[in-house]
Amino acid sequence: MPGLTFSNELISRDEGLHCDFACLLFRHIINKPYEERVLQIIREAVAIEQEFLTDALPVNLIGMNCDLMKQYIEYVADRLLVELGVPKYYKSQNPFDFMEQISLEGKTNFFEKRVGEYQKSGVMNTDEANHKFIVDAEF
Repeated sequence: MPGLTFSNELISRDEGLHCDFACLLFRHIINKPYEERVLQIIREAVAIEQEFLTDALPVNLIGMNCDLMKQYIEYVADRLLVELGVPKYYKSQNPFDFMEQISLEGKTNFFEKRVGEYQKSGVMNTDEANHKFIVDAEF
């Protein structure tokens, strides 16, 4: 099971980075879709995810049931909406406190376990002048 846990840790980390990048990229778009359209897309995604969840988790687990999972999906959707510059819609609370721990930076003893965190070499040593996001490159 340690291998499965580690692979899930890597997947979670990568998906989080993809989401962060997409939100950052969205903030730089000049002709953004209207807030109503963004909200519509998120609401449709939440409905699909909740429908899938109802089929995938028909039996309640200890401390985790379908209603709490639906609430968590709404909580995550609200966080995403805020990152996209749209006000919260669901205003749901996080029913799973332990999920907040997943996004915290870990410190792994690489003598005891494979490292799941990563950092590119030299990223922290660059000066601020090189931290520009430009979309006018020609390909």
